[in-house]
Amino acid sequence: CVANANDDNNQCQMNLSKIRDAKVANPDLSDAVKSDIDTTVHRAEAALARHNDDGGRECVALTQQALQKAQSH
Repeated sequence: CVANANDDNNQCQMNLSKIRDAKVANPDLSDAVKSDIDTTVHRAEAALARHNDDGGRECVALTQQALQKAQSH
């Protein structure tokens, strides 16, 4: 079960860095969208910081949402 948590954590970290890249790549994202993405990222980082399976899964789900917003441009 620990391996799954690790996978989620890795996926989460990769998504977080993709989100940062996407924000840089799309400088004309509206402030509302940026703020929405930042809020989602904070929630994802808080979930990741719980260091458990649920936190990892929640982090992946949240970062995927944020990533779609960052790229849906």
